[in-house]
Amino acid sequence: MKKEQENINEKIRARQVRVIGADGSQLGILSLEEALNAAREEGLDLVEVAPTADPPVCKIMDYGKFRYQQSKRSQEAKKKQTVIQVKEVKLRPKTDEHDIQTKVRHIRRFLAQKDKAKVTVIFRGREIAFKDRGEMVLQRVLEELKDEVVVEMPPKIEGRNLVMILAPKS
Repeated sequence: MKKEQENINEKIRARQVRVIGADGSQLGILSLEEALNAAREEGLDLVEVAPTADPPVCKIMDYGKFRYQQSKRSQEAKKKQTVIQVKEVKLRPKTDEHDIQTKVRHIRRFLAQKDKAKVTVIFRGREIAFKDRGEMVLQRVLEELKDEVVVEMPPKIEGRNLVMILAPKS
């Protein structure tokens, strides 16, 4: 992923540019040399902010400070975003009631952390002939969690597995 780089000072290729002063005032359309001299007089950089405009728009600013503020803004945005993970709980058609209760507690913990839970019933060997037992296990899990979850993906066969995805209620 290539990061977009602004043209600054001598890297600007346009002959004439629309210049915005350091205080935000319009300085008008100037030749590149005049704009660079105006930026140097203030001890700042000339930064191309809108290269596709006609003529390109350049602003007089402290480029190092501008880049620092941009990186701080992107860090703040990263802090505020939340990553939702899908945690998986595996069961078998022969899983006993107590073990199902333990798995339900795990699912509750995942949902409390605002993660999604993928409940998988794994069939081995000839167990695949008894898909209804796997569906009963998933129904028992759903019965336990009916007030706390939203079924994001209903039970579905994927190869030798029966899969269901649960999400926390908002």
